[in-house]
Amino acid sequence: MMQSMSTRRRFVNGLIYVALTVLAVIWVLPIGYLILQSFRAEPGAYTPYLLPQEYTLDNYRALLTDTALFPYPRWFLNTLVVAVFSCLLSTAMILMISYCFSRLRFRARRPLMNVGLILGMFPGFMSMTAVYHLLKLVGLDQSLVALILVYSSAACLGYFIAKGFFDTLPRALDEAATIDGATRSDIFWKITLPMSKPIVVYTALTSFIAPFADFIFVSVIMKDNYENYTVALGLYQMLTRENLYQYFTRFCAGAVVVAVPVTLLFLCLQRYYVEGVTCGAVKG
Repeated sequence: MMQSMSTRRRFVNGLIYVALTVLAVIWVLPIGYLILQSFRAEPGAYTPYLLPQEYTLDNYRALLTDTALFPYPRWFLNTLVVAVFSCLLSTAMILMISYCFSRLRFRARRPLMNVGLILGMFPGFMSMTAVYHLLKLVGLDQSLVALILVYSSAACLGYFIAKGFFDTLPRALDEAATIDGATRSDIFWKITLPMSKPIVVYTALTSFIAPFADFIFVSVIMKDNYENYTVALGLYQMLTRENLYQYFTRFCAGAVVVAVPVTLLFLCLQRYYVEGVTCGAVKG
C-alpha cells in the first residue's frame, strides 16, 4: 500500500515537472526569439526561417549612435529619471499610507480604505483625458515632471499588499516601544521599517518598473514632444508602417537593452520580492 502511494506520488510529481517545463519553454521562447532577432543582420520584420542567417552587433551600435530619427539614449535616460523619482515618491507614500491604515485607528479609516478599494477597481486610462487637461492647466504637460506626478499619485492606491505585510508584524513591539517613550515616528522608522525590507523592496520594484512598461499615459501626456518620450513610446515609433522594415531589428535591440537593468535588478532582489508578496498576502 505504501509503495503504491509512493509510486502514485512520484507519477504526479513527474507530471507537474513536465507541465512546468512546457510552460517555462512557452514563456522563454518569445524572449529568446527577441534576442535572436536583435542580432539578425537581415532587415525586415518577417523571415521564413527562425534562426538568423547572419549575426551582427550593428543593430545595437546603430541604436546608440544613430539618433537623428530615433534618439534612443535620450529616451532611455528619460525613462530612468522618471522611474527613479517616481519609485522614491511612490515607495515613501505607499509605506506611510499602509502603515497608517494598519496601525492607527481613526473614524475615517474604514471609509477611506473602501474609497481607495473602489477607485483602484477603475483602470487608470479612464482618467487620462482629465489628467492631461489638469496638467496643461498648470503648465506641466509634455514634461517629465508630469509623468513622475502621474505615476506617483496612481501608485498610492496600491497600498493593500503593504498593509497586509504590516498587519503581520506583532503589535507587542509597538506597545513595548510606546512604554519606553518612543513616538509613532520613532516606531515606524526605527522598528517597523527595518523589519519590513521585503515589502519595501517589493514596493520599490513595482514602482520602478511601471514607467518602463507604460504606454498609454506617456502617449497622452507627451503628445508630439519627441525628445521627452520614454522607451515604451519611443520604441513603438519603430514599428510604424513606414519604419517597420528598416528598424524592426533595431527595435528588438532596444527592447533587449530596456530589459537588462530591470531584469538584473529583479534577480538581485528576487528573494525580498517573493517574501513581500507572500507575507503581504497572509493577512489583509
